[in-house]
Amino acid sequence: MAGGGIVGMATAMALLGAFPGLGVIVAEKEPTLGRHQTGRNSGVIHSGIYYRPGSLKARLCREGGGRLREFCRDAGIRYEDCGKVIVAATPSEVPELHRLEERGRANGVPGVRVVGPGELAELEPSAAGIRALHVPATGIVDYREVLGAMADRVRAAGGRVMTNAEVLGTRRGSGGSTVATSAGEARVRLVVNCAGLYADRVARLAGARPNMRIVPFRGEYFTLRPAAGREIRGLIYPVPDPALPFLGAHVTRGIHGDVHVGPNAVLAFAREGYRRSTIRPGELWDTLRSRGSGCWPGGSGGPRSGSTRGRSAGTGSPARCRGWSPASRPRTSVRPRPGSGPRPWAATAGWWRTSGSPGRRVPSTSSTPRRRRPRPRSSSASTSPSWRASRWPEFDSRLQS
Repeated sequence: MAGGGIVGMATAMALLGAFPGLGVIVAEKEPTLGRHQTGRNSGVIHSGIYYRPGSLKARLCREGGGRLREFCRDAGIRYEDCGKVIVAATPSEVPELHRLEERGRANGVPGVRVVGPGELAELEPSAAGIRALHVPATGIVDYREVLGAMADRVRAAGGRVMTNAEVLGTRRGSGGSTVATSAGEARVRLVVNCAGLYADRVARLAGARPNMRIVPFRGEYFTLRPAAGREIRGLIYPVPDPALPFLGAHVTRGIHGDVHVGPNAVLAFAREGYRRSTIRPGELWDTLRSRGSGCWPGGSGGPRSGSTRGRSAGTGSPARCRGWSPASRPRTSVRPRPGSGPRPWAATAGWWRTSGSPGRRVPSTSSTPRRRRPRPRSSSASTSPSWRASRWPEFDSRLQS
């Protein structure tokens, strides 16, 4: 496994469960686990309400959420189904709220319903809106703890978890490949790319030529001070903009009691650019080149979220989070949260091109348009620890041989 985040570790754990005795190595470039996307997210177990009914995303989110909770109970990891409200602040957002309600019911999300301002005040006293969608099946968890428990199970099943083992190259040969890492070489039959922020680069190291690039965005957070945080009972989300790939800045109560506001989405000058001062010229040049080649959502114009939302949430007050109206003054109720989280976009060249005003997108071909729905990053429960390798015949046949 190239990458020791939650995706790589869940895949390793599932392979060892499907093929006992299989030799599995998880190669993580950092000295400890969970330093990137797994450990830098909102910690939300999503319900699957945003996705098209019958789609793979919807099924993975619903099934993955159930399996994640089962895994947490078995491993003794604390989680909480605190629920969330998606708040419509203006009349123009109400139709989208009802559409989300229909999607949630079609996807089997339990208990989803639209509530008025009176019941919204009972559910979340600090929320402000004319309507809200209550989603009681949304939960919170610490994904670092989940990752640690998965790593323990991989080791217990005979797998190796190597840290300080950055993948540097891959040589293919008869019957397998030789993977060079900063901790030495390994002869393997299969390489599974779970490298997250560097997934496209690892693919190219293995000789592949993926028609996509990782475009790095940074999500910045504010943390509520304890007095203001006590107002929050669960999660408060805005109605998502269908034209944007992100769900919008939201208020989230963490499993350890901290409450944070965010994230926004601003272009990062490095793939691991968690601070505004972090600049890696080579990676910035790759980002600029991908913009010119049409790999950015919105074509060469770039994503509207990188400008509009970045300006309002990245440099402005957290009180601009739609649907939240703190009782106390924002300047006295929030403080910057150390660091931030990655929000990478796996952008395919030619997927979108800009036409007319910024943010108005049309497909790059004459085929039927497909609107990309907002999707959570990293905090989704779609990484299922109960994945079965038999669903992929190529994996099955090669591993059994």
